[in-house]
Amino acid sequence: MLKMKRVSETYDMRVFTDTGEYFGDVEETILTQNKVFGWRVRSTKNSFLNKVLGSAKGVIVPHQLVKSIGDIVIISKAAVPSYSPEEEEGGAGEEVE
Repeated sequence: MLKMKRVSETYDMRVFTDTGEYFGDVEETILTQNKVFGWRVRSTKNSFLNKVLGSAKGVIVPHQLVKSIGDIVIISKAAVPSYSPEEEEGGAGEEVE
């Protein structure tokens, strides 16, 4: 049996990637013609988005990348912006000739 949720129940729900990383919190649902188009996910203090985006407030995740909604929201790793810790360090591991 399909269990339905109200959109209002998803606000402030925690979002994780399918690899288990904490991504952020649901801030808003974007609807078009009575269908869910996407999810606005805000960056929170300890989230992966905070590391990647810095001062930006969040991202919009297309609904096609949402895998599951229950007690938490699980999204595909494809929704995660590319990030490598070396970029943040300013290339400290690179040698200069």
